[in-house]
This record gives sequence, C-alpha cells and structure tokens, in this order.
Amino acid sequence: MPLSDTKLRALKPRDRKYIEADEKGLAVEVTPTGAKRWVFRFRLHGKRPEMALGLYPDVTLKRARELRDEARRHVAEGVDPRDVRRAHKESALEANRNSFAAVSQEWFAARMAHLSKSSRDRANLALDRDLIPYLGKRPIAEIAPPEVLRCLRQIESRGTLETAHRVKRVASQVFRFAVATGKADRDPTTDLTGALTPTKKKHLAAITDPVGVGRLMVAIDGYQGTPVVRAALKLSPLLFCRPGELRKLEWSEINWEARQVEIPAEKMKMGQPHIIPLADQAVALLRDLEPLTGRSKYVFPSARGRSRPLSDNGVRTALRSLGYDNETMTAHGFRAMARTLLDEVLGFRVDYIEHQLAHEVKDTLGRAYNRTKHLPQRAAMMQKWADYLDNLRVQTEAENVITAQFGTVGN
Repeated sequence: MPLSDTKLRALKPRDRKYIEADEKGLAVEVTPTGAKRWVFRFRLHGKRPEMALGLYPDVTLKRARELRDEARRHVAEGVDPRDVRRAHKESALEANRNSFAAVSQEWFAARMAHLSKSSRDRANLALDRDLIPYLGKRPIAEIAPPEVLRCLRQIESRGTLETAHRVKRVASQVFRFAVATGKADRDPTTDLTGALTPTKKKHLAAITDPVGVGRLMVAIDGYQGTPVVRAALKLSPLLFCRPGELRKLEWSEINWEARQVEIPAEKMKMGQPHIIPLADQAVALLRDLEPLTGRSKYVFPSARGRSRPLSDNGVRTALRSLGYDNETMTAHGFRAMARTLLDEVLGFRVDYIEHQLAHEVKDTLGRAYNRTKHLPQRAAMMQKWADYLDNLRVQTEAENVITAQFGTVGN
C-alpha cells in the first residue's frame, strides 16, 4: 500500500535500517538513528541504481512523489536522473561563482586594492548598500539594463543624484571587468546613457586671476589663527596638494635632505606614491613649525589631540574668517589656482603641472609615468611658483599703501 503521513510518522527505528515502499520506485529508508531518507529505485541500462531524494519530513511525501515523477521522466528518456542532478548542482555553483557579488569581489581585489582608502571606501559603499543587495545573487551575464536602472532609481528617490551617477560608474567597472575575464558579454550600463537625472557640474570655488590671488596672499599673510592652522593655510597655495593630503601630512614623509615631501601610495587618491618638491618658502614654514609639532606624528596635529590630524574644516574655516566663503575660495581651490596660473601666466608645460597635481598622466603607450618623472623641472616650477605668489603679495601690499597715501593727501 502507498505510504501516508500517518504511517510515515509511525515508523520506528530498528537495530538495522529497513525500507518501506511507497509506489513507482519511491521508498523511505529508516535508519537505526531514526532518520527517514527518501530513495528512488529505478532500472536503467541493465542496472538497478537508487537516488536519494532527501529526508522526511523536510521533504514531504507530496514533494518526494513530485521528485520521483520528475526522475521517472528522465529514466523514460534513457537519462540517468542522478546525472541531471549533478549537472544542475554544477550549474548552480557556476552561477554562484559568476554572480554579481562574486565578480564584484574579484574586481575590487584586482582593481581597487592599490587605490587610496577613501576610494576603496566609496566603492565598497556603492557595492554593499546599493548594488549587491539587489543584484548580488544574479549571474552577471544575465543582468539586463532595466535591473541596473531599478537600483539607480532607488538612489535617485533618496534625492542623491550624484550618488546615483557614482554607483552607475562603479557598476560599469564591475561589468567591464566581467567582460574582460570572460564572465559576461557586455556592460548593460552602456544602455542607460541619459536615463538618470543629470547633475549640475559643481566646480569647487577658486580664485584664478592674478589680482585676486595677490589679495588672497595678503589676507593669508595676515591670518592670526593658531600656529598650526596658520602654517597649513600658508602651505596650501605653495604645495597645492589635495586638502586631505596636506592635513594628514606626517613628519616622516618630509625628506629634508632632498627638500621634498614623499607621500606613500596608500594615502593618495590615485593609489600612486607622490613627491612634492619644496620651495625655499615651504621649507622655512615647515622649519618654523617643527619645534611646535615635530614630536607628534602629524605635521598639522588636531587641537583635540596630537594623535589625530587637523580637521578638514581647519583651512576652510580660516579662509572664511578672512572673508572667503565657499562660493569664493575653498581649500581645494588652491589646486585650480595653481593649475590655471602655472599654465596661462607662467607658461609651464601642462604635463609638469599634471604630474605635480598627482593626476594620472600616461605616455604614448598608455603607461602611467612614475612619481619621479620630470622631478628637477617640477622642483624648479615649484620654486618659481612660490616666488610668483610672493611677488603678487608684495605688489598688492604696495598698491594698498599707495592708495592709502593718496587718500591722506586728498584730505
């Protein structure tokens, strides 16, 4: 007689395992431990193998019969149902290895490991918060453009348009890595061009005309804040590195003999070590600061504790105290200021400037130049830049004095 749930529950273990048949090759095997295992016995190619279908009650009687019927169909076609099961398992394993989550981990290890911590953190956030929860289990080769767009629309719904565009770029990098490694045929994000709400290009405020720069240099020279912030403010235009690179500068990174700052790769946005030649004026500022902070790790330690660097608001707050708000001049704006004037006024080669800005510069073969490329020329450029800023400050001070004298004579 066919089995029933009542009969199945009543089956008790014995000293040896035993079999209770259902019908059409299905049976349950009861072990001495009390486990009840479904088996399907069939005849194929002159043999009588059996196939395990799972444990009761995890696999119900109804489900066991469904699995048996499916296996019987394969047997009728001359196919071993165990081979079909193995193929399905292998396919599932392969799909898991080629899932978006798995490929994104491979991409991160191969393409992001050498970049700065901030770049890695941004990529991780895009993956963990906005992509993997929705696409992670999907085989990357099967992901269609609308699926990616749904993820990006959710980000847009939060009102974070720039984040949506950034996440799209991260997704594109993962898909292109999948194409390169043979796990996908194409990047579906290419079909999403124009699908996202465009963002307004926001340029960080910078002063780039010589007259305005002269006035800025006069204001900076007269800044009356703490010695640490004053030094950071005065070095900002001289070094024109990224604000985070400046405030996290360590004394161990200053090579006094070579007269240069040597920032390791892990602290740089592009993940490449960087050298900043020091002009005479920059050396003097650092030498003046050394007795005050030389015993701490950071050149510009935080007022809240020497184990931490200066706050990212330090230079920005100093500029605001001098009358320069975020719409006029930012800490990052010193880079645009140098980029513009070194090119348009002082006439230095663009590749010298780009190297000094720590931008990725490649040769004709597409290879990135190393950090020492054009170093003597860059050192000369940094000295001329510092002298130029001094001259602008002196000229502005002289004009202010002349204006004041005319005012006195007129009275």
